[in-house]
Amino acid sequence: MAQLKITLVKSLIAVKKEQIATAQSLGLRKIGDSTIQPDNEATKGKMHKIIHLIEVENV
Repeated sequence: MAQLKITLVKSLIAVKKEQIATAQSLGLRKIGDSTIQPDNEATKGKMHKIIHLIEVENV
C-alpha cells in the first residue's frame, strides 16, 4: 500500500478547533512536523480538512 508524507507548513494559530484536532490526530503539532500515513480514504478525508496547512508527498 502507498504511503504519504504529510508535513505541517503553516501555523495552527487562528484556525478552527476541529482543524487543530485533525492535525493532532495526524501527529502534527508544530510547523515542520512530518508524519508518514497510509494512503487510504480516512487519511485523505483528514488531509482535505487541513489541506491549506499541509504539504503532501508520495513516499
